[in-house]
Amino acid sequence: MKKLEADMNLGLTDVNETALAKHPCFDESARHMHARVHLPVAPKCNIQCNYCNRKYDCVNESRPGVTSSVLAPFQAVTYLKALSEKIQNLSVVGIAGPGDPFANPKETLETMRKVKMEFPEKIFCLSSNGLELYPYIDELAELGVSHVTITINAIDPEISAKIYRWVRFDKRVYRGVEGAKLIMEQQLKCIPKLKEKGIVVKINSIIIPGVNDHHIPEVAKKCAELGADVMNCIPLIPTAETEFQDVEKPDTKMIFKVRLQAGEYMKMMNHCARCRADAAGLLGQDLTEAYTLLQEASTQTEVDNSKRPYVAVATNEGLLVNQHLGEASILYIYRQTPNGFQFVEERKTPVPGLGDSRWLEMARLLSDCRGILVSGVGENPKTILNSCGVRVVEMTGLIDEGLDGVFNNKPIRSIAKADAFKCGTACKGNAQGCA
Repeated sequence: MKKLEADMNLGLTDVNETALAKHPCFDESARHMHARVHLPVAPKCNIQCNYCNRKYDCVNESRPGVTSSVLAPFQAVTYLKALSEKIQNLSVVGIAGPGDPFANPKETLETMRKVKMEFPEKIFCLSSNGLELYPYIDELAELGVSHVTITINAIDPEISAKIYRWVRFDKRVYRGVEGAKLIMEQQLKCIPKLKEKGIVVKINSIIIPGVNDHHIPEVAKKCAELGADVMNCIPLIPTAETEFQDVEKPDTKMIFKVRLQAGEYMKMMNHCARCRADAAGLLGQDLTEAYTLLQEASTQTEVDNSKRPYVAVATNEGLLVNQHLGEASILYIYRQTPNGFQFVEERKTPVPGLGDSRWLEMARLLSDCRGILVSGVGENPKTILNSCGVRVVEMTGLIDEGLDGVFNNKPIRSIAKADAFKCGTACKGNAQGCA
């Protein structure tokens, strides 16, 4: 028995050493050879950082917390399969938001299980704020997660209280020093537990001038004592509509000083690309086709359609999907027949001005529809309709192409979300960051 345990431990060590050498975020020499993908399946977050604004719409926002779409677990597998055909050296599969994986534990763990079944050879990693990570560490180890990143910006509650607006834990919201103490305790206890399971631990700390730049070496010292392996000191990106939007970016001198001082306690990662929650490709060289593949995967549906024979369409003339759901007074209803798609009837939508009640009424109106094709939709109606079993597909183009996608579970090639370039119609971005 002791020999068996020793062999198992040796195997785990070998796996981690191999994984470390293939993970571009943990080994700089791997960044040019091994690609990674972040699967955006975790939209909710359990804390509000004063530097974070999680917008999902602009492909040119190159920073953590941003994604062009949120995927369901089964869609994430579809997306990963499509990416694997485009990226031969795709070694690492991670979940990094756009919220926190463990504010969305069901979606996170289901995604990992599905991915493991399809791609058991991949390296699995997660990035979390650590608030609700601890209860899931045993299961993560069983799933083969080899790398976990925890963002720890301070170990002094007085400093943390300046960074976090609120912390939501166990259905209660904490603010100020009380919330800061809570998140610190939850974060720090995760490190030795992760190491006990043989998982490589990276600490991310955001360098915020005048707030924690002088304190990060203390974070490094404490985390090193608890067993963390590597640290990434990330310069603040001042982001619009946040508390820290007017804080000046840390200059190169400050970044160098912080990394040098923190490096006395822990190995430093100095090649971070500050990846989006849907990043895909080599570090700093994301695949431009990934955006299209992500959108196509997000249109797929996985529901029991035996009692939902129809699909609704928001259209002006019955040829194109070209109406926003909120503006549609009439929806066209279609079904699939052996001779193609057939128009069934028109249905009047509930009158505006009812708030969320309008979308609940619309869900009842479409209770026999497995999906609805629209050119645009707000977050509330989309969430309500999806939760009621009506899959909302945002696209523009021919109705028949959208119907083929929904009825036959095919990628919808004509997908073109109208708000994907909110920064302006002249934007020609490629998701690598605005100039």
